[in-house]
Parts: sequence; C-alpha cells; structure tokens
Amino acid sequence: MASAGLSRGLWNSIRSQVSPIASRSSTPTIASTSTLRAFSSTSIKSLRSATIRPQPFNLPYFTPSSKSTFFFPSHTFTFPRTLTTTPAIPEIPRSLPYWLYGCSALVFGIIVIGGVTRLTESGLSIVEWKPFKGIIPPITAEEWEAEWEKYRISPEGIIFIIPAAYYTIRYKLPKPIPIKLALIGLGIGFQGFLGWWMVKSGLEQEIIDNNSVPRVSQYRLATHLSAAFLLYLGMLSTAIGIQRDMKLLKNPNILSQLTLPSVKRLRGMVHGAGMMVFLTAVTGAFVAGLDAGLVYNEWPTMGDGFIPPSNELMDEHYTRGGTKSIWRNITENPVTAQFDHRMLAYTTFSLVVSLPFIARKVPFATSRRLAGLTAAAAITQVTLGITTLLYLVPVPLAAMHQAGSVVLLTCIMALGGSLRKPSRMLRHLRR
Repeated sequence: MASAGLSRGLWNSIRSQVSPIASRSSTPTIASTSTLRAFSSTSIKSLRSATIRPQPFNLPYFTPSSKSTFFFPSHTFTFPRTLTTTPAIPEIPRSLPYWLYGCSALVFGIIVIGGVTRLTESGLSIVEWKPFKGIIPPITAEEWEAEWEKYRISPEGIIFIIPAAYYTIRYKLPKPIPIKLALIGLGIGFQGFLGWWMVKSGLEQEIIDNNSVPRVSQYRLATHLSAAFLLYLGMLSTAIGIQRDMKLLKNPNILSQLTLPSVKRLRGMVHGAGMMVFLTAVTGAFVAGLDAGLVYNEWPTMGDGFIPPSNELMDEHYTRGGTKSIWRNITENPVTAQFDHRMLAYTTFSLVVSLPFIARKVPFATSRRLAGLTAAAAITQVTLGITTLLYLVPVPLAAMHQAGSVVLLTCIMALGGSLRKPSRMLRHLRR
C-alpha cells in the first residue's frame, strides 16, 4: 500500500512537469489523419531543431498520515535553479554581557583590595603569601626583580583573554565588539605595566638603605588608579551597550523618545556628572598618596574658616625653584590637595543630587529610578568621606570611601545606559 502511494505520487509529479499541456486539458484529444497531413516537412524539421528549455523539477516530500502509519505525498518541493550561500548574520551570545559584568566585578574587587593595600602599607605587589616571611617586603633590588618576574607570569589576564578569544572566534560578533574587546585586553596589559611602574617609584636607594616602608609616587598612584577606573568603565560600558542595543532592536519605538528635549537635557547632565565624579576620584588618589587626610581633620571648616590660610595653600616648600607654583601645590601640597578634593566633592555632589529632579520629565521609569539611586549613592559617598576625615582615616572607612567612588561611577554608567543612543552595533544587527 505504501509503495503504491509512493509510486502514484511520483508519477503524478513527473507527468505534471513533462506534459503540462496534456495535464491541463480536461479531455484527451487524438490527432486525426487530416490534421497529421497538415504538417509539412518544413514544420517537422523546425520542431526537430527546436531546443527544449529545462524546467524546475518538482519532487514530492511526504508527511505522516493521521489515519494510518503509512506516508503519502502532500505537496511538492521545487529545486532552485542556482544554489547561493547567504552571508553569516552577526550574532551576540547572551552570556557575553554577563561575562563582561563578571570581569568588571573582578576589577572592582581589585580596586578595593589595592586601596586596602595602600592604606595598611602592607607591601608593594607581593605575589606570594607566606605567613612569616611575607610580612617583610623585598629589601634589595634583586629581590624586587624576582618578585617582578613572578608578577609577570601571574594568571591575572587569563580570566579575560581566553573567553574573549573564544567569543571572537566562535561567534560572528558585530564589528565594534571585537575592537572593544581587543582594547580592553591591551588595557589589562598596560595596567600591569603601570602597576610595576608605580612600584618602582618606591624602590629608591635611600628607602632600601634605611629599610623603611616603601612609599610610591602620588603621580604614579593617581595614574595607576585612573587606568583601573578606565578599565572598569570600559568593561561595564561595553556590557551595558550590548544589552541596550539588543533592547532597542526589539523595541524600536524607544528611538523616537530618545530625541525628546527632556531626555537630551538629562543625558548631557549625566555625562557632566560622570566626568566630575571621575575627576574627584583622581584627586582623591593624590590625597591618599600625600596622606592629606591626616591634616585638618575637621568639617566643614579648615582651621579658622572654610578656606585654609593662603600661605599654606601656596607654600614655597612644595615647589621647585622657590616660586609659588599653583600646579606643584595642587599635586604635592597635602593642604592644597585636600582643599581641592573638598571643592570638587561639593560641586559633584550638587550636580548629582539634582539629577532626580531633572529626570522627572523623562518618559523612562527606569531612568527616573536610576537617577534616585545615583543621588543616594552620592549622599552615601559624601557621608563616608566626611566620617573618614573626622576619624583620622581608619582603614575600614577609607576602604569603603574608595569603594563608594566606584559604586557612584557604576550608578552613573547605568543611568547613562538607560538614555543611551543606538551605537553602530545596532546597524550590523539589523542587517
């Protein structure tokens, strides 16, 4: 029975392609003798010399019958005349942004641990933990060179490099993503170089001869911390951008709302607040490097007023050449460094706490909630800073204050991501 149905379907399909005229006619016709005689010899020769054009060949494919276990032809499949290959579609795995979130969380932890290491003066980048010997940092230059060799082979970058290579090779990522991953990978290597460059500033011969606690340059400390912040923000921004573009791809109606004046205004305010938070955190690195938190442990005044005496702000002792250089005092005078950090903190705080009021006219509920969360993080950060100063920089409060700066940057990045315009990746995904 199955073979009969199969042969019948094949025969009907082939007959419909070979003799379409006969199959379309309702009744069969037989040529008469007079009709055959009407054809001349020239007509027969023209028919013989005519070329037959190939037609697409239809084959039936079979679907199971609901009444029996046998198969019968349902409809036909037409082979294409030419076989063409379509280009690969850009693909973003769901795990990619979450992996970047994990990497940024790891960098967040390293920043906090680095701050604790600086506050406790527990050595310069010791890569081995030894309960008795490890409490004594390397003394000679040879010992530091040995520690540097161990630092170079440490697997800190493997957590990022190996997964990044996997995602780049395994998936056809949109063009901006592989470039960003490559830049982040280079940033990790550059951050390791900056770490060693900062460590070398504490290896002066005088420190080695006196067996004193190594102290690094505040310039190199600020550079190292700034690079760590940029690396963290790069990972976080890439993850937020990927999820944002995927959301805009599914909900294109949001694109028209991103051009509203209220959204543009809030977006500009968020960008300005982010730059101010970053600048304030960098000045905090100078405060930490100069131990400026141990002077003027009072608030809101600094001595007899809100501004310390001018001879302390512009002290010739901290300049080279005996002139009252402003930049030397900003970066080398502890009093000036603390004053600058305070003024920037006041300005940044005023800008951040105004974001929830500006966000009230924005049509995105997520942006309004994130604006309130960012203001709360700013209030917490200012409270931690004042408390750290009043209590003479205890390690737990100081570490929380440094971690609070990263949390505040994270909130601002999330708020900016909710207002973010589509990137070039969205055009590649639409294709």
